[in-house]
Amino acid sequence: MKLTPTQGHYQTQSPMTSAHIAQTMTLLYMTATELLQTIDVELSKNPALELINERRCPMCGRKLPPQGPCSICSQPKTLDPGETIIFISPRDDFFTYQGSSSSSLEDYPEDPFASIQLDLPTYVLQQVAPDLEVNEREIAAMILTNLNEDGFLTIEIREICRFLHTLPSKVEVVLKKIQRCDPLGVSARSVKEALLAQVEFLSETTGIPEFVRRAIKDEFELLSRHQYSELAKRLGTTVQKVKLVSHFISENLNPFPARANWGTIRNPNDSTPNVFHQPDILINYLNNKPGNPLVIEIITPSRGTLRINPLFKHAVKDQIGEKQEEWKKDIEKASLLIKCIQQRNNTMRQLMEKLVATQKSFIIHGDTYLEPLTRAQVAEELGVHESTISRAVANKTVQLPNRKIIPMAMFFDRSLSARAILRNIIANENYALNDTEIQEELENLGISVARRTVAKYRAMEGILPAHLRRIEKFATT
Repeated sequence: MKLTPTQGHYQTQSPMTSAHIAQTMTLLYMTATELLQTIDVELSKNPALELINERRCPMCGRKLPPQGPCSICSQPKTLDPGETIIFISPRDDFFTYQGSSSSSLEDYPEDPFASIQLDLPTYVLQQVAPDLEVNEREIAAMILTNLNEDGFLTIEIREICRFLHTLPSKVEVVLKKIQRCDPLGVSARSVKEALLAQVEFLSETTGIPEFVRRAIKDEFELLSRHQYSELAKRLGTTVQKVKLVSHFISENLNPFPARANWGTIRNPNDSTPNVFHQPDILINYLNNKPGNPLVIEIITPSRGTLRINPLFKHAVKDQIGEKQEEWKKDIEKASLLIKCIQQRNNTMRQLMEKLVATQKSFIIHGDTYLEPLTRAQVAEELGVHESTISRAVANKTVQLPNRKIIPMAMFFDRSLSARAILRNIIANENYALNDTEIQEELENLGISVARRTVAKYRAMEGILPAHLRRIEKFATT
């Protein structure tokens, strides 16, 4: 609770209720398309919720013209050419919007709002969904939206329990189900837990060498430091058997699940880019002139303005008993949805303000200008939990001034700048550079990475190794 000054006095302002927080977080995770579908469902089943044929600015509340954004919020407030304009836009033409004027309906896949490839949370959710009970779905969603790039869970179990008002034992059950999906061990909280999850699964389908489970569970520190003699003494076996255990682990287990080439839907060696068709955020130059201030339009899909039905609200007074209580609950649900949508819009606006301020050069000039940035840093500066930023970023897409549509997660891609430079090095090579030589070139440019990281980046970009590039590119020279 905090005190807010109002006309010379102070009044108490109650913090958001658990229901408000929970629904806001749910809406925050949704794309603009999913949000519109949710609104339509609520309108169909809640008589207290009404959509009137009137366009109002979600930020200032002014009545809007039949088409176009708010004439106040979408314009610069100062004469500073470096100013960034950020506003919420209730796009009536959301479903007819096309990212490029040259696009046609024939260019779109059967599902126009999906990308060709899946992200890791979606890929895992599709596998585990049939095994989930109804009351486990929210838990699974919260787990999967809080995975880092290595596939590890980034929040504590107690945070999930507190947020969803559930027991730790129930969360653990869902975790175990998810960890048995491809890639094995995903959602583990540590390397040790990821390896053990993989061992448990493999032991049911294939034989595993003796002492593997014990070496990981009880003597993981010795194993990771390759102290085979001491490890053999602890396990009561020979050094030769311990080396077999180490070899089995290195050949069959992955300490970082999400680094595996998971599934056939996404393959890091596939150079086909993600294709998105329905951006959640549009970034352009003012009046479409490069050099002008950037204009960030955050789409909130709308066919009008949501409000509490005044006739329904007035009629509640005439009801009695259970009927009156039921109608009051409908009004509370409708009011909560409207408030949560406003909170979602506010969070998205604050997030985009921070991202654009940090990544302005990337937006204007391209990949090599991306600044290192983490969700945790943004969360700390905005005064929210990291999971809030993760939800706001998840599944959202942004259209850049060059008309390219990218996942919002790209603003946090720490490797993007290095990969762009790597692409440029290989594009201009006089002969096929091997990974060690590329590493040295990157070092000369101030980018310090390991040789195996160079190989990883090259694979992510769909670039062949040196000996194959030599055959493909230089065979005729």
